[in-house]
Amino acid sequence: MRRIGAVVRTAQGLAVLRADAVDDETAEAYRDEIGTIVLDDSLEEVGRVVDVFGPVSQPYLAVTPDDDVHLPSLVSATLYAR
Repeated sequence: MRRIGAVVRTAQGLAVLRADAVDDETAEAYRDEIGTIVLDDSLEEVGRVVDVFGPVSQPYLAVTPDDDVHLPSLVSATLYAR
């Protein structure tokens, strides 16, 4: 499990994360995040990554939440990839 970033807002039924800053070698790894399961601090599954966009050095990730997740409660939460 690794930290992927913090939720900065919700939009159109998605949680938008600002990914942690990366160096040039690991920047490519964010392109492979689509479909990744996302967990919260208590290791509960909250959704999956559906899009990666923005600057390569610190991209944004769009996460579609699971049905039982209250989307506004994710704002400012730190999320992790399995």
